[in-house]
Amino acid sequence: MQKQGSFSNLNLIFLVLNYSMPRIRLDIEYDGTKYHGWQVQAKDQSVQGEIQRAIKLILKNSCRIIGAGRTDSGVHARGQVAHTDCLTMPDLPRLQRSLNGILRTDIRIKALEIVPDGFHARYSAKWRIYRYQIACVPQALSRNFCWEVYSPLDIEAMNTAAGMITGEHDFKSFCRAQAQVAHHRCTVSDAQWYESDELLIFEIKANRFLHGMVRSLVGTMVDIGWGKLSHDKFRRILAAKDRSVASQTAPAKGLILEKIEY
Repeated sequence: MQKQGSFSNLNLIFLVLNYSMPRIRLDIEYDGTKYHGWQVQAKDQSVQGEIQRAIKLILKNSCRIIGAGRTDSGVHARGQVAHTDCLTMPDLPRLQRSLNGILRTDIRIKALEIVPDGFHARYSAKWRIYRYQIACVPQALSRNFCWEVYSPLDIEAMNTAAGMITGEHDFKSFCRAQAQVAHHRCTVSDAQWYESDELLIFEIKANRFLHGMVRSLVGTMVDIGWGKLSHDKFRRILAAKDRSVASQTAPAKGLILEKIEY
């Protein structure tokens, strides 16, 4: 007979199966200039890799963090979101201070919070907002965060093209050919160009983005702004579902992941 107060193997299995590790949401900002993108790389530095390394140093155990979006090499983020599961409940203010103390100053943990187990940084996201910045005059302070284009651009013509991509479309023509995805359809709720100080900004909000999609759209719309491409041609490019017919890809340094909406 089992002694009172002792646990059977079944009791232990039940406790293990019902133990829920605390899930933590991280709000992250980074300058992607010196990193080979968000995702962990075998040899090169990545934002995800640096944060995971810092967490391991502090908590003494490995925690995989999952981001809302995989930014490319050289792309920045003002509003990246990630989550991770920890073995124990950490002191969040202390953990945030420690992470920012270990990480290089081009990666900042802006906030930490405990979230429900069902929260997933990537799959729970409803909308993602990206911003692309073009400098119309030479820059010193902002040179790592914009594409410097000094030839005049027709903003009205570029905005007409931006209006043509709102709604649900197949964006295969604006996706890297080698990207492995189930499908190329994205729903764009808003896309527009506007001027701010010395910058020309393209802002786009969609439920999902394909690999290289924003940079390819920007490069193609810049050709429209230069008068090299007509709106009719842009419409045919979108319908072609063929990356080879689109224009140049804009440089990575002008792209910023602005916000994730849940």
